[in-house]
Amino acid sequence: MGRLFGTDGVRGLANGDLTADLALGLSQAAARVLTQGRHADELRAQGKRPTAIVARDPRVSGEFLTAAVSAGLASSGIDVLDAGVIPTPAAAFLVGDIGADFGVMISASHNPAPDNGIKFFSFGGTKLPDEVEDRIEGALEGEKLAPTGEAVGRIRRFADAEDRYLLHLLRTLDARLDGLHIVIDCAHGAAAGISPQVFSDAGASVSVIGSDPDGLNINDGVGSTHLEPLQRAVLEQRADFGIAHDGDADRCLAVDADGRIIDGDQIMAILAVSMQRRGMLAQSTLVTTVMSNLGLSRAMAEHGITVIQTKVGDRYVLEALAQHGLSLGGEQSGHIIFQEHATTGDGILTGLQLAAEMARTGRTLAELADVMTVFPQVLINVRGVDRTRVHDSAPLAEAVAAEEALLGDSGRVLLRASGTEPMVRVMVEAADQETAQAVAERLAAIVSAELGV
Repeated sequence: MGRLFGTDGVRGLANGDLTADLALGLSQAAARVLTQGRHADELRAQGKRPTAIVARDPRVSGEFLTAAVSAGLASSGIDVLDAGVIPTPAAAFLVGDIGADFGVMISASHNPAPDNGIKFFSFGGTKLPDEVEDRIEGALEGEKLAPTGEAVGRIRRFADAEDRYLLHLLRTLDARLDGLHIVIDCAHGAAAGISPQVFSDAGASVSVIGSDPDGLNINDGVGSTHLEPLQRAVLEQRADFGIAHDGDADRCLAVDADGRIIDGDQIMAILAVSMQRRGMLAQSTLVTTVMSNLGLSRAMAEHGITVIQTKVGDRYVLEALAQHGLSLGGEQSGHIIFQEHATTGDGILTGLQLAAEMARTGRTLAELADVMTVFPQVLINVRGVDRTRVHDSAPLAEAVAAEEALLGDSGRVLLRASGTEPMVRVMVEAADQETAQAVAERLAAIVSAELGV
């Protein structure tokens, strides 16, 4: 059996891979591991119980998984504050805001509705490092906490969770958004109850799509993985721009007034240059992942900004931000992290800051995005392969080296195993689309042949 935790928590088919029993066991294991610290010891010395926030996105399976997680925590002596349906970054913020011992978010992010996931936030609202996740996984088979009587945890509704998060978002702005017309795609997800409201409160004129979650339609043809409806809406309504969230609202991608997609790399370029100009980019450094476009690194160099690259996953970006004392980082997929304001990627916060830069400068999103030239990039997902062998195949390594030699300084190759599926991602950048496509297809064929199962 492989590692239970993937790149972002435990994820799988709800009631198939991710069962109520597993959710119960994970929460009991997390209760033991995440309440071993000074804060929890101080609470116990005062005769108090530790507290955890539990939240979810609108998937129908989130209802029974929330019940299982809450039961596991309360039976372990943890008081549960049920925040209901809120974005993942809201759950992370609230853990720090009220000083909870940890938090649990039940969401499969951009995955389709049948999937779900469980991710944990430690004290302060930060994601767990690998070694802590490993300890939780190890504790699944260990002895559980089993208090009785008044030591059993209570489960209560976190009534003002949305309001606290909304006010926090508004406090991050230093510019009103009056005069901007924005289309927001909420992906029929957790953003629906908050994102349109906060943009409206900030002064923008807001049109909304993908804002009717029914538990089954999350990410279904809308959101950050399906930008066509947003592109059409921006053009039809002659809006200034549009933003798209994913199911749990920790991502933000954008569309300019002409319907052109502005991805996470371009958003980071805009925000990094803005923060550098205003003296807010710590150490003149941006943190990205290995998936970021080569054009981002070149644009940052032109503006005197250093780029640090990490593995894929916003928690690795967060680790680098904390390690080096930096302020901004993110992923091409739209996870953008503002260290001053958030402990994880926050799609609503990112959209607000992007809109604020437009308001401050009076420039269109297309004009701002010109700060970066995007290198043509082709990504092919090769499914049904043994992802664990991606770095062990000699023929594959030789093929990659040959293609890299062909590309020279005008491109690059990246092979990456999926953290959640039997799949290898083949990414190629080149000076032109045709070259990138040809190289990617050749390498994808070799991956399939060498690693096929």
